[in-house]
Amino acid sequence: MPRQARLDAPGTLHHVMVRGIEGTNIFRTDKDRSDLRTEIGTLVQIQLDIGKGVK
Repeated sequence: MPRQARLDAPGTLHHVMVRGIEGTNIFRTDKDRSDLRTEIGTLVQIQLDIGKGVK
Protein backbone atom coordinates (compact mmCIF):
# COMPACT_ATOMS: atom_id res chain seq x y z
CA MET A 1 0.00 0.00 0.00
CA PRO A 2 1.56 3.34 -1.01
CA ARG A 3 1.90 6.07 1.57
CA GLN A 4 -0.28 9.16 1.42
CA ALA A 5 0.94 12.26 -0.39
CA ARG A 6 2.78 14.78 1.76
CA LEU A 7 1.05 17.93 2.90
CA ASP A 8 2.33 20.74 0.72
CA ALA A 9 1.06 24.10 1.91
CA PRO A 10 2.71 27.48 2.47
CA GLY A 11 4.63 27.46 5.74
CA THR A 12 4.69 23.68 6.02
CA LEU A 13 7.94 22.30 7.39
CA HIS A 14 9.48 19.26 5.72
CA HIS A 15 12.27 16.99 6.83
CA VAL A 16 15.43 17.85 4.88
CA MET A 17 17.91 15.09 4.19
CA VAL A 18 21.67 15.55 4.10
CA ARG A 19 21.75 14.52 0.46
CA GLY A 20 19.33 14.10 -2.38
CA ILE A 21 17.96 11.06 -4.14
CA GLU A 22 20.69 8.65 -5.20
CA GLY A 23 23.29 10.72 -3.36
CA THR A 24 22.83 13.89 -5.40
CA ASN A 25 23.50 17.27 -3.84
CA ILE A 26 20.49 19.19 -2.54
CA PHE A 27 22.12 22.60 -3.00
CA ARG A 28 23.42 23.96 -6.27
CA THR A 29 25.26 26.91 -4.73
CA ASP A 30 26.37 28.22 -1.35
CA LYS A 31 23.63 30.85 -1.72
CA ASP A 32 21.03 28.05 -1.92
CA ARG A 33 22.38 26.67 1.35
CA SER A 34 22.40 30.11 2.96
CA ASP A 35 18.87 30.87 1.78
CA LEU A 36 17.55 27.64 3.31
CA ARG A 37 19.27 28.38 6.62
CA THR A 38 17.72 31.85 6.62
CA GLU A 39 14.25 30.44 5.90
CA ILE A 40 14.57 27.83 8.65
CA GLY A 41 15.73 30.49 11.11
CA THR A 42 12.73 32.65 10.24
CA LEU A 43 10.30 29.74 10.69
CA VAL A 44 11.87 28.80 14.02
CA GLN A 45 11.56 32.39 15.25
CA ILE A 46 7.90 32.52 14.20
CA GLN A 47 7.21 29.30 16.10
CA LEU A 48 9.00 30.63 19.19
CA ASP A 49 7.00 33.86 19.00
CA ILE A 50 3.74 31.91 18.66
CA GLY A 51 4.69 29.87 21.73
CA LYS A 52 5.28 33.08 23.70
CA GLY A 53 2.01 34.63 22.48
CA VAL A 54 3.81 37.34 20.49
CA LYS A 55 1.91 38.70 17.50
